[in-house]
Amino acid sequence: MPIISQFYGIIVSVYFNDETKHNLPHVHIRYNEYKAVYDFEANMLSGNLPLKQRKLIEAWIIIRKEELITLWNLMKDEGRFFKIRPL
Repeated sequence: MPIISQFYGIIVSVYFNDETKHNLPHVHIRYNEYKAVYDFEANMLSGNLPLKQRKLIEAWIIIRKEELITLWNLMKDEGRFFKIRPL
């Protein structure tokens, strides 16, 4: 699962071939022992994060939504990815 961004101890990854959610564009978030999955509308689909990190990742997704969509399509079509600037 490629790491596409990191900030404030939060790791953001994308894995297109995720069998459980592969049709819905999403990112995987890790922070210490916490894990979560978010769609590109900044909705948590599964998992849990502390409130502060939840607010940070939700803001980042909203700010970087266009880049996330471009990245998702590139991974889907060509299997390539790029890094997205941190918050």
